[in-house]
Amino acid sequence: MALTYIKSLRNVNFPKEVIQIEGCKTFVVGGGKKKGGKGGRASDAPKASSISKEVKASTEVGANILKDGADPKVLADSKYPDWLWHILDKRPTLSELRRKDLESLTYDDLTCFVKLDTRARIKENNSIGAKN
Repeated sequence: MALTYIKSLRNVNFPKEVIQIEGCKTFVVGGGKKKGGKGGRASDAPKASSISKEVKASTEVGANILKDGADPKVLADSKYPDWLWHILDKRPTLSELRRKDLESLTYDDLTCFVKLDTRARIKENNSIGAKN
């Protein structure tokens, strides 16, 4: 039965992406060459931006999510809330918090400790109860 199937494939016309070799069909990897160059390497290079430096400094280019909107303007640092400047601050790890006295921890550090300690206990309980 397989032999009759292979013989029937010899007379079938396949699209460009499919090649027929001795009755067996194979697929071309990558979908073939791209138009306008050899291998498409020249078109893969990043293109230089045509936006001036003044516009880049005064607007947040690419932050617009609306069809009819414009890119938002960059404001002065005083116009942004204080919490924004502390988002990327490093938080203490669980081992650092365990070394400190719990009575001397700030509220933020204490909530961080409770969260990290709870997460560690859950992981430990899961690893104990896991089937090996």
